[in-house]
Amino acid sequence: MKKFSKNTHRIFASLFAAFFFCAGCFAERISFSARTMSGRAGSKEDTTELSGNANVVTESIEVKADAIQLSGKEFRYVSASGKISGIHKESNLEFSADNLKYDRETKIVTLSGNVNLVDKDNDVKATAQIIEYNSETDIAVLQIDVRLEQKKNVCTSAYAIYRKNEQMLELNGSAKVVQDDDTFGAQTITFNMDTEEILMEGNVRGLVTDDGKKDSSEKKSQQKKASEKEYKDAETQGENSSGESNG
Repeated sequence: MKKFSKNTHRIFASLFAAFFFCAGCFAERISFSARTMSGRAGSKEDTTELSGNANVVTESIEVKADAIQLSGKEFRYVSASGKISGIHKESNLEFSADNLKYDRETKIVTLSGNVNLVDKDNDVKATAQIIEYNSETDIAVLQIDVRLEQKKNVCTSAYAIYRKNEQMLELNGSAKVVQDDDTFGAQTITFNMDTEEILMEGNVRGLVTDDGKKDSSEKKSQQKKASEKEYKDAETQGENSSGESNG
């Protein structure tokens, strides 16, 4: 097992040097820089640890973080932690998270911990605790405390699949779509984000509020509160009915 020499460490630290590797297996170049760097080379895999304003750039993705690790044959795997931000250049997605894992061969990036994702092409903003994005299919899988915002639409659920190219969103688990004062809820919702067509299945419920330009703002506020109470009552009743049938 070989290690980088102390002189090499000193050079990396002082010059914030960037190194370029031609990865024949992945047919793309990778470069990186940081305040400090350490690593090892062996028969099974190479590992490089970057810390302090760490930055990694490939043809597909750019990542900035407090710490980044490159590992595997020809640095196949990229792992990052601490104040992560970056952009998926091929898909024009910006992101931030607490942790990141990226496989340069499968082109799958997994973000976890307070994840924010912005689809700049379609003006879609998403948050979740876990988001896995496959750049080969342009599909994102979102888990835990899912929320997507697009135009006047706010979509929430426990689990979701976002198909970027088709602009289709599949929401599962306490799924809800809010459009201005209108609310639609179900166990599963399929939502076309272009046409705003909604398909709902399982414990379906809804709240549609008339614009009512003639009504006073106070009256509309009272109507909205009453309608929201009816919606929540229907939601609770549906959950109770589901629990009874399961029992």
